Amino acid sequence: MKKYEVMFIVKSANESDEIKATAETMKTTVSENSGKVVEFQELGEKKLAYPIKKEISGYYYVMKIDAKNETITELDRKASLNENILRHLIIKLDEE
Repeated sequence: MKKYEVMFIVKSANESDEIKATAETMKTTVSENSGKVVEFQELGEKKLAYPIKKEISGYYYVMKIDAKNETITELDRKASLNENILRHLIIKLDEE
């Protein structure tokens, strides 16, 4: 398995329960597809540098995961389809 860092921004216009549910959905997607969440951080609400889909702020989350290529493909697909996620970024980390 390879190490990845996933950052995603959730719409701040949603209620706090819906924001947390979206974050949990991302975590369970990794687990269901034979991946492992190593670290999960909630960075809180921050103002965006520019409006995205008419939103000016969002909740930032970062997770470090161990996963296979298939897991990353599924995570990317679900993040793209989820209307509550404004942006997401998946980075492969260097192995030391």
